[in-house]
Amino acid sequence: MEQVRQKRYWMKTIASFLLVLCMMPLGHALMIIMEKTMAPEAMHYSAFAMGAVGLALAVWGVFVKGDAKQTLLGLAGGLLFWTGWVEFIFMYYANRYGVQPQIVDGEIVTKPEYLIMPVTFGIWVMIMTLYVFNARTGCYFITWIQKRLFGKRRDEIVRHSMTRHSSLVTFMELNMMMWSCYLLLMFCYDDNFLGDRHPVTFLVGLGCLVGAVFMFLKESKIGAWGANMRMAVATVVVFWTPVEIMGRINLFEEIWVAPAEHKTEMFIILAVFVLLIAYSVYSIAKKPSSDGNHGSGRLQGRD
Repeated sequence: MEQVRQKRYWMKTIASFLLVLCMMPLGHALMIIMEKTMAPEAMHYSAFAMGAVGLALAVWGVFVKGDAKQTLLGLAGGLLFWTGWVEFIFMYYANRYGVQPQIVDGEIVTKPEYLIMPVTFGIWVMIMTLYVFNARTGCYFITWIQKRLFGKRRDEIVRHSMTRHSSLVTFMELNMMMWSCYLLLMFCYDDNFLGDRHPVTFLVGLGCLVGAVFMFLKESKIGAWGANMRMAVATVVVFWTPVEIMGRINLFEEIWVAPAEHKTEMFIILAVFVLLIAYSVYSIAKKPSSDGNHGSGRLQGRD
């Protein structure tokens, strides 16, 4: 019997992937611009307000109808929250207590805020333990761990999912993915463990690149906008890991680190991002029936 080929949604997948991908350099550039143009006190107040707005957007999404609309709010909220209440708060305390950057050949290769991030490893394990033992989720990685750890007892140990709101799912997914990959990179970059030019570090980058390709192919089979964008979050963050490694060893110039020197390129990325937002919003509004449900309940597609 001839096997039926599963439909692929290439336009939706490419749009979702590029939408999330554009957020990565824009987020980096925003931090650099704030550092360069604002007084320290004003910068930290602004960063705190940014994180508060991000949290408010994610919570607001809980009360918005539509899986894809919730996902967009969770995505925007997660990025603002991570930038304002994670990265900038690390920066504030690193500067306050005089943490020195890592300098190689007279060049800063790791800023102080990232050097102290590994101290959160225990908290990361604590939250991951909650997800592994207490949540049925659409995350392929967590589901794989549960199947390996619990086997046939998975249904007995992990009986129910948490109350599900697409906005908070996306919010947590973005923050947990960013946190996990930063911890991985900081471990790889640390000369006491590996180092940025260690073969294992290159293998980590290669593994993430290959993994991102397979994740992109999985994403292309997801027809619902919301689920496709949530899959894009994971795909892009995994893809960004080798980008960070290649930038670290100067295989290419990271234009988002010096946005003032690459205004044209950054404006192009911003324009593409705005166009993709407009395209996504238009497509979601045009086909509300494919939007899935609006709150907790059965998942429309994979997370």
